[in-house]
Amino acid sequence: IEPFHLISGYRSPQSNSMLREMGRGVAKRSLHLSGKAADIYVPGRSLKQVQAAAKSLRSGGVGRYSQFVHVDTGRQRYWGAL
Repeated sequence: IEPFHLISGYRSPQSNSMLREMGRGVAKRSLHLSGKAADIYVPGRSLKQVQAAAKSLRSGGVGRYSQFVHVDTGRQRYWGAL
């Protein structure tokens, strides 16, 4: 078992709106708003490795960004560098 760093979990509507206005590529109806998404990284693992591990679960959304991997409990989908 390895520790991971939670960058973003639940977001309030105000926080989500602020990030959208800043042009951070945040979805208007983000699953972060209902606590069903997390942005994470695992020290000692590449983002590509974390993304591959999340994709191997074949459940929810997985997106790779420059500093973290997004995982959520929504429909199965993938984005970012695959």
